[in-house]
Amino acid sequence: MADPIFRTEIAGGVARVTLNRPQKRNALTRELIGLFAESLAAIRGDESVRLVIVAAEGPVFCAGMDLGEMQGRAGSPNAAEEWREDTRVYRELVERLYRFPLPTLAVLQGPVLAGGVGIVAACDLVLAAEGAFFALPEPQRGITAAVVAPLLIRRAGIAGASHLLLSGRNLSAEAAMRMGLCHEVVPASDLDARVSDWASSILTGSPSALAITKRLLLDAAGDALSEQLDAAMEISARARETADAREGLAAFLDKRPPAWQPRGE
Repeated sequence: MADPIFRTEIAGGVARVTLNRPQKRNALTRELIGLFAESLAAIRGDESVRLVIVAAEGPVFCAGMDLGEMQGRAGSPNAAEEWREDTRVYRELVERLYRFPLPTLAVLQGPVLAGGVGIVAACDLVLAAEGAFFALPEPQRGITAAVVAPLLIRRAGIAGASHLLLSGRNLSAEAAMRMGLCHEVVPASDLDARVSDWASSILTGSPSALAITKRLLLDAAGDALSEQLDAAMEISARARETADAREGLAAFLDKRPPAWQPRGE
C-alpha cells in the first residue's frame, strides 16, 4: 500500500502535519490541498492540541503547485474554470492556516518555492535548516504569485516581498531571517532537536493565553487579508489563462527556454 501524500500525527499537545510527496518535491495538487484543509479542520476541533507543526518529507519542503497537474488542465474544455478552482482551494487553505487559532510552526528542512512560500508565510513561526531557501519563480513560468503576495508582505514587508516577487533570485534562509520571514536557522543535523525545544517552550504557555495572544496578533495585523486574497485569486486565475502562462509551463516541462510574447499595454 502506498504511503499517504499527507500525514497528521497528534501527540503530547502537538499536531504535526506533513507533506509527503517527496518524489514530486511535495508539489501541491488539489487533492493534497484538500487533505491539508481537512486536517486543519479536524485539529481545530481537538481540544488536546495546543501547537501545529507544518513539516515535509524529502529534501524539498514544497515546490509549489504541481505544474504537471496545472498543464494537464490546459487540455480541458473548461480549463479556465479548473484553474480558478485550483486557485480558490489554495487561497482558502492559506487563509485557514493564517487564521488558525493555535500557534503554528513551519519547519523547513529544505527549499520552499512558489505556493509553498504562501504556506510558510501563513504560519506564525518558521524554523529552517541551513541550506534552505525561498524562491518565487512564477514570472519565469509566465504566471504570478498573486495569492502569496499579501501574506508575504505581512511577514517581510514591501522590500522583502519585492525581492522574492520580482528578482527571480533565491533568498537564503539566513537572509529571510533578517527580513522576518524566518525566525531561526540551524544546522540540518540540529533541526529535530530545535523543533523539540521550540515545541517545549511554546507548550509552557497557558492554552487560553496563547489563543488570546494569537487573536491579538491577527487583530493588530488588520482585517483586510480576506479582501486582498479574493482580489489576488482573481489576478492569479486570469494570469494562468494568458499565452505566456501556457508557454511558460510548457517550456518548464519541456526543459527549454520560454519564448515570451511582447508585454503590450
